[in-house]
Amino acid sequence: MSETNAVSSASALQMDFMKLLVTQLQNQNPLEPMDNKDMAAQLAQFSQLQQLENMNSSFGDVLKAVQQDYAGSLIGKDVSFVGTASDGTLETRTGQVEEVVLDDGEVTLLVGDDQVGLKDVLSIRD
Repeated sequence: MSETNAVSSASALQMDFMKLLVTQLQNQNPLEPMDNKDMAAQLAQFSQLQQLENMNSSFGDVLKAVQQDYAGSLIGKDVSFVGTASDGTLETRTGQVEEVVLDDGEVTLLVGDDQVGLKDVLSIRD
C-alpha cells in the first residue's frame, strides 16, 4: 500500500468512525445514554487502529528501501533465474546483473535482455 493510499484509507476510516459515533449518539436512548467508559474505549480502539495502519505503511516503506539496497548490491554478480525460452517453456538462465530498475516501487534487475524480479532469483554468485 502506498503512503497516499494509507493516508486516504486512514482518512476514510476516520470519517466512517465519526459518522458511526454521531449516529450512535443521535439514536441512543435518552434514559440510558452511552457510558463515558464505552465511548472512551471506542476512541482508544480507533486510535490503536490508526497507529497500526501507520506502522504497516512504515514497514512497507522500510521493506522497499531494503529491497532497493539489496538489489543494488547484486550489480556485477551472476544470478540464476527462471526465464521463458523462445518456445514458451520455462528454463533456468544465468547472467550478470547490469542494472537495477525501480518502477513504481517495484525492484527489477536487468540481466542481459531479461528483466528479473527479486522473487525470481534462484541463486547468486560473485
